[in-house]
Amino acid sequence: MDVPTNKKKTFFGRHGGRLLAILIGALLVAVGLELFLIPNRVIDGGIVGVSIILDALTPIPLGVYLVLLNLPFLVVGYKQIGKTFALSTLFAVSALAVFVTLLRRLEPVTTDVILATVFGGIILGIGVGLIIRFGGSLDGTEIVAILVNRKFGFSVGEIIMFFNVFILGSAGFVFTWESAMYSLIAYFIAFKTIDVVIEGLDESKSVIIISDESQKISETILARLGRGVTHIYGKGGYTQEEKELLYCIVTRLELAKLKSIVQEIDPNALIAVENVHDVMGGQFKKRPIH
Repeated sequence: MDVPTNKKKTFFGRHGGRLLAILIGALLVAVGLELFLIPNRVIDGGIVGVSIILDALTPIPLGVYLVLLNLPFLVVGYKQIGKTFALSTLFAVSALAVFVTLLRRLEPVTTDVILATVFGGIILGIGVGLIIRFGGSLDGTEIVAILVNRKFGFSVGEIIMFFNVFILGSAGFVFTWESAMYSLIAYFIAFKTIDVVIEGLDESKSVIIISDESQKISETILARLGRGVTHIYGKGGYTQEEKELLYCIVTRLELAKLKSIVQEIDPNALIAVENVHDVMGGQFKKRPIH
């Protein structure tokens, strides 16, 4: 009898934090919907939006639609994407269904549609962002988008946008056209908030530097910024000359200082900068700028 107990402890020890984050995310989504958006006839996109419309047209509760409409997509996701994703999504959807049912008994925070749209969109975006960041989803259309992307080449974002324009536009027929326009605003706010939650406010930058003074630049970056630099050896496609590229990861605040160092040593150096949304392992640590 001790073995199952240990297995349970191991499971919750490994997944407890992730499940808690998904639970908090589902609660935030429910707050955004039930205390801000839905009382003001503003809807979300995807399966949640379809569920809100059906909830308004029929006596069946919103929570029931959230589970029933997502079930077919969860089966497909389980087979095509993976067990962990499907189970995390089922947990998130089930939690959301419970929370929206409980919160419907409460009075809305505001009846000002503009305030509801802005703050509801932000809270909704934070919740969805948490769920996605920890491996789940609330929307079956995302699963469809992933599968269509694999077969037809359309980006996931384009497919989801197509679904949501249709769904959010439907709010104009069910509620009012003003509701549809506010729904688009709420969706845009939530979309941007999701990006912030998933990618973080303080995103890092990866920098590639091509210069004839690569060794001096590398030493100066290490001395003045405290950042390690990787030397990559290549060949120029036009000149066929051997080239030494420098690769470095810095924080957003350190980027200007790094550019200044490079241009001070070699004004003709080529600097290419890209966003890095997540950095793990290695020797990367945030350091103060000197």
